[in-house]
Amino acid sequence: MGLESSKWVIMFLVCWLCKNVNSNSVAQKIYVEVNNTVPCVRLLNATHQIGCQSSISGDTGVIHVLESEADLEWPLTKGPNPPYMILLESHLFTRSIMMKIKKESSRIAGVTVVVPNTSPSEFSPHTTCPNENTGVYSDTYGPHLAHCNTTVWNPLGNGLSYEEFDFPVFSLKEDKQCYYDHNRVVNGSAPQYPLCAMQLFSHMFAVTDTATCMRRNDVINFSINPEMVCDPLGDFNVWGSIRPYNRSQLGHRDNESVVMAAARLDSRAFFWDVSTGAEGSISGFVTLLAAAHALRDVTQVAPPTHNILFAFFQGEAFDYIGSSRMVYDMQNGKFVIDLDNVHSLLEIGQVGLRNGSDLFLHSDPVSRMNDTVNDQVREHERYRCSLIHRHHARRPPVHDARLVDNFQSSPLPPSSLQRFLRAQNIPGIVLADHRAAFNNKYYESYYDNADNLNLRYPPNMTAEEQLEFLTDTAMALTEVATVVARALYKQAGGDGTQVDNIKADSKTVTQMLFGFLVQANNSWFQALIPPELKDMLSDPPDFYVGVASSSPAKAKPLTRLVQFLLANLTGTATNLTQDQCQKPDDLPDESVQMYSYLWVQGTVPHNGTEKGPFCVRASVRLSQALSPAFDLGEYASRNYSTWTESRWKFIKARIFLVASRDLEMLTLGVGVAVLFSSLLVTYFISTKADVLFSSAREPASAAY
Repeated sequence: MGLESSKWVIMFLVCWLCKNVNSNSVAQKIYVEVNNTVPCVRLLNATHQIGCQSSISGDTGVIHVLESEADLEWPLTKGPNPPYMILLESHLFTRSIMMKIKKESSRIAGVTVVVPNTSPSEFSPHTTCPNENTGVYSDTYGPHLAHCNTTVWNPLGNGLSYEEFDFPVFSLKEDKQCYYDHNRVVNGSAPQYPLCAMQLFSHMFAVTDTATCMRRNDVINFSINPEMVCDPLGDFNVWGSIRPYNRSQLGHRDNESVVMAAARLDSRAFFWDVSTGAEGSISGFVTLLAAAHALRDVTQVAPPTHNILFAFFQGEAFDYIGSSRMVYDMQNGKFVIDLDNVHSLLEIGQVGLRNGSDLFLHSDPVSRMNDTVNDQVREHERYRCSLIHRHHARRPPVHDARLVDNFQSSPLPPSSLQRFLRAQNIPGIVLADHRAAFNNKYYESYYDNADNLNLRYPPNMTAEEQLEFLTDTAMALTEVATVVARALYKQAGGDGTQVDNIKADSKTVTQMLFGFLVQANNSWFQALIPPELKDMLSDPPDFYVGVASSSPAKAKPLTRLVQFLLANLTGTATNLTQDQCQKPDDLPDESVQMYSYLWVQGTVPHNGTEKGPFCVRASVRLSQALSPAFDLGEYASRNYSTWTESRWKFIKARIFLVASRDLEMLTLGVGVAVLFSSLLVTYFISTKADVLFSSAREPASAAY
């Protein structure tokens, strides 16, 4: 066999071995990756940074399970093996414990919180006065109402979400078996080696504040390989109207008056990307979606005098990003109407946890000092109360709502309406289930979920059966949606004889609650979206606003889902083909300037096997929900939201067994000894190579 043939044989054998030999690296044998972890990440605004991070190489500590607050003494002072990685149950994740850990952070490598199967009695990591610095009340506008001086809206708020921790904090679902096998303290004596340790990676690139990180972004943009350090929070607002607007004609519209109805979409939690917002946001925007649906038919038969515009704001948890952007666009001629076109505004707040039948009408006492505004607000309230009384007279009040005016001296709760009032005195009401403090015991936390709204299903039901099951929560919100729809129609100057025909659909409400809180990937949601977007249906969807995108096609899954829901609930199913739906301007009676055209999957008909897709025509649009501060370059603004999210390289958690310090030093010593021994042997062999490796001389040839 020739030399060339031998090379090919060797290469073939090497490739075969690489393909078929299943080798494990040393790292894979040492470390066990921890799945289902969610980190606390760093956020920044105009003045400071909040959140958590690890060192650049990750933080490692011996695991210590906290079973009570008294157990803190071991990792903070007594334990002989610092630093410690504290693992605690959710009921111990309190401000008191976290502040003690923060104070002694030199002995702490990080904190992990075990997600429970049940919720604690109460928990809100938000502040007691949400968005207090960016609302309408200030030292110059209602100073006696500013900073929650008269009403503390979230008294259970412990402020953990707004603290800065210089160590990583993770949420996980793993059990504590490794700790019990190796680390558990027995009778106060230290556990024996090897010990179970955990390593957390969550190093954040951004530091100090938004102005600093955005300035670094600008510098990095001039480098060969730019790598951003932070991104603005934001997304897109969803809006639609009963009469379409030409999107190419922006600014003030003569002789146009619009009644606005608004709700917030987003929520947040201490940990990144796991917010649910059942009461905080879902109860409000589901009610508004159902009200918009209830108005579709009657507004086509008997259109009201004023147009009705439905707005769903993103980023409201972070200093009203979405509403402040819409107000800014209205002020600067970048929206289809301006503030002078707004007749009045009704906002649907938290409405899912009523005590009895009461719903409260909140209005701004400062703007109501203006007689015109006060008269219009009273007209709002009169419409709603009269509709409630008529509604009660026609059916048994099982879930019926009783509207209560929350007195003229009480301030507005945290709401998008406050951003409109900062710009102009607009008559407005916030509808909520609380007179003063929130009924929501889990405001802006992971526990504001389906259980918090008492969403219950009989046992042994399939997902499809749950989708169709009419819950008490759905019936209660249906009643609220009916009242809202009738009030909007009447406020917009609708025909009074048509009011009793306006009824929200309880089946639609129960399907929305199931989809947003239990399982988004269900047959009804699938029918309302295009085939290419079916992968966005996560269970359940996340309500954290996240970082902003410049393209509507990259809007958050929640935003796109609400967009398609609003289009299907208020729009019209057409006979257009898929090609026509994508290029409707080629047809004489269609216009992309007036309508959106959305191709959706449709449902599977009875006795059929394939879905029947169709084209929906609706006056539903997306508009940018990015704080004006980033367009203006005012990164230290006190008027607009300046929240950004730090970037990171990777997020990871892993556990392993760590040897004692003595064994580690012994291993190191042996390794160093072997190293020097090998160097000496190599040196000796090198210096004696001529002796050790010389070949014997052949005897000289004899001469004859």
